[in-house]
Amino acid sequence: QVQFVESGGGLVQAGASLRLSCAASGRTSGSYVMGWFRQAPGKEREFVAGMRWTGGSTYYADSVKGRFTISRDNAKNTLYLQMNSLKPEDTAVYYCAARAGNIVGVIPRQYDYWGKGTQVTVSS
Repeated sequence: QVQFVESGGGLVQAGASLRLSCAASGRTSGSYVMGWFRQAPGKEREFVAGMRWTGGSTYYADSVKGRFTISRDNAKNTLYLQMNSLKPEDTAVYYCAARAGNIVGVIPRQYDYWGKGTQVTVSS
């Protein structure tokens, strides 16, 4: 079992930056894929970014490519999402998630472990 606690959300103006953190605890050893998802009011949860916990290629939704960067610090068991040039349409609750294995999935139901989320609000 893996548990996550997200932090770093907040209210910012368009064009600003935020860095989200996702601290993992519990059974963190093994092969995992990590992902960031977001859910805006009235919308379905959507994939934002993903990577293998051991490193390697990173994957992004088209809507955030070039603006967001996913990374991890193995020593701190922490996943990050650096968000630059934020837009009002980035407003959502952001979740980190994990699934066992090596394939980065983009569908929420492919992930087994979820944090409770952190709110990001971008004003125009």
